[in-house]
Amino acid sequence: MNDVPAPAALAATHLTVAYGERAIVRDVTLSIQPGERVALVGPNGAGKSTLLRAMTGALAPRTGTLLLGGESIGSIDRKTVARTIAVVPELVTLPFEMTVDEVVLLGRLPHDPPLTGPRPSDRAAVAAAIERVGVGHLRRRDARQLSMGERQLVFLALAIAQGGSVLVLDEPTAHLDIRHQVDVMQLLVDLNGRDGTTIVAVLHDLALAAHFFPRVVVMNGGRIVADGPPATTLDDDRIRDVFGVDPAMVRLPVGTA
Repeated sequence: MNDVPAPAALAATHLTVAYGERAIVRDVTLSIQPGERVALVGPNGAGKSTLLRAMTGALAPRTGTLLLGGESIGSIDRKTVARTIAVVPELVTLPFEMTVDEVVLLGRLPHDPPLTGPRPSDRAAVAAAIERVGVGHLRRRDARQLSMGERQLVFLALAIAQGGSVLVLDEPTAHLDIRHQVDVMQLLVDLNGRDGTTIVAVLHDLALAAHFFPRVVVMNGGRIVADGPPATTLDDDRIRDVFGVDPAMVRLPVGTA
């Protein structure tokens, strides 16, 4: 008996996404297997965030198919999608005072039974997620008063508490100092390696993508122009052609974490 391969965690086939008449993502086919760690890079306006939003079901494509675990994402109820995919957006603004505990508890909403509050299992998941990212000392703080780096770790804790097998992040290191950038990247590597979480992240920093991700997908003009190990997808010619900079100005590390 032949082993049947597991379905892709996320898959897009001939995907086109448009705002009005303007196509932002053009005929993209991309498959991400369970347990992969994938970085999506490209210049501003390349379509990275739009592709990510479509693949998580937040945007309806003009054409093409989107699968989550082998099923059409449009046929899956939203609560099930939320229990499977945890999304960390680029910038999150809190409209009113919330403690770190309360913010992370939002990650348990897809699991809450109707008309009841958090269960002991939810409280335990929140506590474990907060400790996992190392922000236990901030639990009672108003999350609005945290630094950007601390706040990003809090929203990563929210995503961990959500418990999805797929973690999708849009610019998780934007506006962070070097130490917090490395903290976030190392946490993603740990979640991927220790928990088997599928990681997909939009990144602008090519050095971080090359060092921490074994697979790098390069987009330009709404299309995928390269997909594979960073040593091949981020070679000198492609950096020059796609990003329009001298490769000598982009110091890429050798190998990945």
